[in-house]
Amino acid sequence: MNGSGSKVGRSMEIVRLASEMSREFYSAPPLVAYSGGKDSDALVELFLESGVEFEVEHSVTTVDAPQTMAHIRRRFSRLKALGIRCEMLRPTYKGEPTSMWKLIPEKLMPPTRLVRYCCSVLKERSTPNRLVALGVRGGESRQRGMRKVFELRGKTAKDARGWDFEHAGEVYDDSHQLPDELDCTLIVSMRQKDSSYVNPILDWSSADVFGYLAERGVELNPLYKMGYSRVGCVMCPFAGKVARQREAADFPQYRRAYVAAFDRMIRERRRRGKKVTWATGEEVMHWWLDDGVIPNQMQIRFEEE
Repeated sequence: MNGSGSKVGRSMEIVRLASEMSREFYSAPPLVAYSGGKDSDALVELFLESGVEFEVEHSVTTVDAPQTMAHIRRRFSRLKALGIRCEMLRPTYKGEPTSMWKLIPEKLMPPTRLVRYCCSVLKERSTPNRLVALGVRGGESRQRGMRKVFELRGKTAKDARGWDFEHAGEVYDDSHQLPDELDCTLIVSMRQKDSSYVNPILDWSSADVFGYLAERGVELNPLYKMGYSRVGCVMCPFAGKVARQREAADFPQYRRAYVAAFDRMIRERRRRGKKVTWATGEEVMHWWLDDGVIPNQMQIRFEEE
């Protein structure tokens, strides 16, 4: 994968350009969002290989696997030894510390594929006045395939119409060879100190990522050696049914924590006078995992003769 014409070469050019833009518009180095998965490991390695200054942050979701948290701590320890600022951000909701186990009763429902309130609270933090690097790959989903190398989100992106872009791009000359996705809207947004995002490995495949990490001698999250293809929140509703059922079996303490949160959710729904479909948190779990277990089945006990 090495070489100026390779994906790595182009990604390194994007990283260096992002670093320059971050310094010019935000007076700060780029901020790498780190999850502990292979894509964010590749992203960190790109920044290291590019030789630019950067910082790293991990949003603690409270439902990351123990193996993932151990991997993140090891990675952060090595990065800090290189003088790189690394920080773990604890989640808050309505100004108070929170967790998945607190959110479920408060939201009165389990997180689902369509209502993933957990992502917005526990994972997708706003980062005002910074350029954030993400390990997003277009091949992961149709929605991600529509992403761009440089992006805007939020208010600025919605209010972009009507701006005067005539001189917005003059901050760079022709020698910078800007990516096609770098448009005047982004430049104006950065001038207004709004958050912006860069996706340096957008066109990488999973094989590209594993190959690059092998070349760089990077230790992988142990979950990959256990056969997991994704690293994220345990029993995330966005994962497939089979994967979630496996995680429920592999991480029984998390399963019990979810059931306890579902029990509190049921009690809170009753307290607020809301309709309650399930009798117990265990029933909610079976529905949530779609594991085919029908509630209120007769228990048959076989006595020894």
